[in-house]
Amino acid sequence: MTKTPSAPVLGTRALNRATLDRQLLLRRSPRSAQEAVAHLVGLQAQNVKPPYYALAARLDGFAPEQLAQPMAGREVVRIVTMRSTIHTHTADDALTLRPLVQPARDRELTAFRKGLAGVDLDRLAVLARELVEAGPRTMAELRQALHAEWPDADPQSLAVAARCRLPLVQVTPRGLWGRSGQVALTTAEHWLGRPAEPAPTPDATVLRYLAAFGPASVRDMQTWAGLTRLRAAFERLRPRLCTFRDESGTELFDLPDAPRPDPETPAPPRFLPEFDNLLLSHADRTRVVPPEYRGRAWRGNQAHRTLLVDGSLAGVWQLEKDTALVIETFGRLSRAERAEVTKEGERMLAVMHPGTSYDIRFGPVVRTGL
Repeated sequence: MTKTPSAPVLGTRALNRATLDRQLLLRRSPRSAQEAVAHLVGLQAQNVKPPYYALAARLDGFAPEQLAQPMAGREVVRIVTMRSTIHTHTADDALTLRPLVQPARDRELTAFRKGLAGVDLDRLAVLARELVEAGPRTMAELRQALHAEWPDADPQSLAVAARCRLPLVQVTPRGLWGRSGQVALTTAEHWLGRPAEPAPTPDATVLRYLAAFGPASVRDMQTWAGLTRLRAAFERLRPRLCTFRDESGTELFDLPDAPRPDPETPAPPRFLPEFDNLLLSHADRTRVVPPEYRGRAWRGNQAHRTLLVDGSLAGVWQLEKDTALVIETFGRLSRAERAEVTKEGERMLAVMHPGTSYDIRFGPVVRTGL
């Protein structure tokens, strides 16, 4: 842990308000869906619906078709990038950020080396590219085709190797609001009709990360990106950045002109999807997750949809099919807070499920609504 005694201290609440502002959660933004996806450097998208709920919480006047249309038009795509998880990215970011995080995908393959014994990974990448560019393939189809070529290898490991070595996007209708479709894959270059571009420099990505998630430490960004050895990039940028420290003494970096609102700025309630990047993109998550609620938004390896009250994790929620929005709070809410949460729930339902009547009730959430 690096300590900088001369740097100003930012308390937890100050970090909370700064991050909420960067995340478009302190007040709703007039940005378009594509502009927001670019500013946020992608949206966590392990499931189909979370990116839509994420934007509904952040954008003024959002409607699901505002993301579905650019996705159908191949201006936005679903691809594995940060932390080896699926993200919704703009086409430009899909073609650049994936090369940036390729070292992490290469490291991921080491866990499958036993099942890949004797496999020429360069040849596998060439063959897998030919397969998916001839027509989108499911992972099962990839496993079958690659196993025919390497019958002594583990089929699942072969398919994972293809996913790690190639920038594979999920083709539509998968990912479109109100549509269904199995996961079928092709390369980003083939789907978008243009070649991959050079990866951005780590320095440029540091600046984008701070704009969306700062102030932040080196470890915070490494957690977000799933990369290591980013200290050198921060050091190169140090003359262009300002520095702070948190209450534990950890050095934080930030853009000089980035917003750092008054810690007492009101933060309205927000309904966030499961796996929202707000809760996953810092090594120290106490700016959003009170220590006493750590782990409460998860069940096993599945995440609940989360509720923010006064800017911090305060509960979880789910939709019971066409009947009710159920809200489970971790602590007692004041009457005013409860009314604000109910009003925000009504707004979210009107945006995401117009024409459907839901009751809103406070009570235990039994399972994650997906």
